[in-house]
Amino acid sequence: MRECFELRDADAGGRIGELTVPRADVTVETPALLPVINPNLDTISPRRLAEEFGAEILITNSYIIYGTEDVREAALEDGLHELFDFPGAIMTDSGSFQLAEYGEIDVTTEEILDFQYRIGSDIATPVDIPTPPDVSRKRAEDELATTQERLEIAETVDTGEMLVNAPVQGSTYPDLREDAGRHAAETDLDVFPVGAVVPLMNDYRYGDMIDAVAGAKRGLGADAPVHLFGAGHPMMFALAVAMGCDLFDSAAYALYARDDRYLTVRGTRHLEDLEYLPCSCPVCTENDPDDLRALEDKPREKELAAHNLHVTFEEIRRIKQAIRAGNLLELVEQRARAHPTMLDGYRTLLDHADQLERSDPVSKGAFFYTSHESARRPEVLRHHQRLDRLSVPDSLFLTEGDSDSERYDDSWRVQPPFGPFPRALSKSYPLTAEVPDRTDRGALEAAADGVARLVECNPETEFALGHRGWPADVLERIPDDVELVGLLGGSD
Repeated sequence: MRECFELRDADAGGRIGELTVPRADVTVETPALLPVINPNLDTISPRRLAEEFGAEILITNSYIIYGTEDVREAALEDGLHELFDFPGAIMTDSGSFQLAEYGEIDVTTEEILDFQYRIGSDIATPVDIPTPPDVSRKRAEDELATTQERLEIAETVDTGEMLVNAPVQGSTYPDLREDAGRHAAETDLDVFPVGAVVPLMNDYRYGDMIDAVAGAKRGLGADAPVHLFGAGHPMMFALAVAMGCDLFDSAAYALYARDDRYLTVRGTRHLEDLEYLPCSCPVCTENDPDDLRALEDKPREKELAAHNLHVTFEEIRRIKQAIRAGNLLELVEQRARAHPTMLDGYRTLLDHADQLERSDPVSKGAFFYTSHESARRPEVLRHHQRLDRLSVPDSLFLTEGDSDSERYDDSWRVQPPFGPFPRALSKSYPLTAEVPDRTDRGALEAAADGVARLVECNPETEFALGHRGWPADVLERIPDDVELVGLLGGSD
């Protein structure tokens, strides 16, 4: 376990952790939001971010400070904490964003890390190469090699107690992301941002974003604090947390407010389209849409930015509670129904169920089956994987119905989506799942796969399956040597 990061709780790939930031002498609870502060703008003051919104950490751009003479001199003389009047931890970016936007910057990794140290940054960033999506593999490999060289240079810079980021690049090549994560984890650096995903999110390519994070996570391992660079919309936080992201930086609260856009966890609305404010934050309880529209530009921008921050921090708290309660994936599924591309992201997340299963707790409070995607959750996968641990008699009746079958040595329950299990386990998680009476095809297919798995693990056992009208194509998933018994009804 990295010394600066300690895990406290987990659900799926999500976790609650503590990031110790020694230079600031603070410990940040993750998942955490880092509001972006532009040193040349003052939408919401850093002191207000801490006192009203509970921000424990923020991020600003050291390259902008470096290139703005009066701000640079103030930062060098007073330090960032005095300059911003912020009591928490401060992370600084390096100028890599400007490099991606404009093609070049006039500073090296050694110079910008030294500058970040001298202005009092608590977590600094080297100059990596943010390779955009869909470039050629050759370009992605070459730019990743440059980033990795710069991470190795960053290891040699004397940064004292300042933590240093090790960005993970690799474009839209999951294997390169995995290699990049492994290389970053082998350095002495501290925090691991998954970079260059903003274009994916801007294009609503949440499935590709999840694949990139999953690749990085495979390389990084479980003990690495992961920052999803540029992920500022609360709609996708639960999805990203479930894949294992711990830190998020957001400029969206201010950028959207500047364009009169109002954030919700289901998307973004333009102020002119609102007849009601569907929120109970102070901004929305003290105003109606007409009140906000009547304000001058700057006051309206500040009010909308405050609302956007309230919604964003509220979602972070909601996610933490979901992790504690063990129902993070139910929250992800709710969010996935807000937009078709979010559903793509959730389905891609479940493509990595085997990866999520490694960190998912074995026991939780409840499993709610709410759609056919629920049949692909890590808990179902784990149950199927562990069927080979069960002691099976010479003959076994697997049934959705009654247990009295004298032809067989024993009778086990079959519960979609999990499939077969001994009746003695009926009160064990996740077999206590709440499942709709009108079982969908996804649950039946998963149950059939569970039966097939048990049969495969016990080739000498005679099996029969009692089912309540499973479709023919579902029954085709059952091995041929299993006797099929149609049940007319009844219950255990």
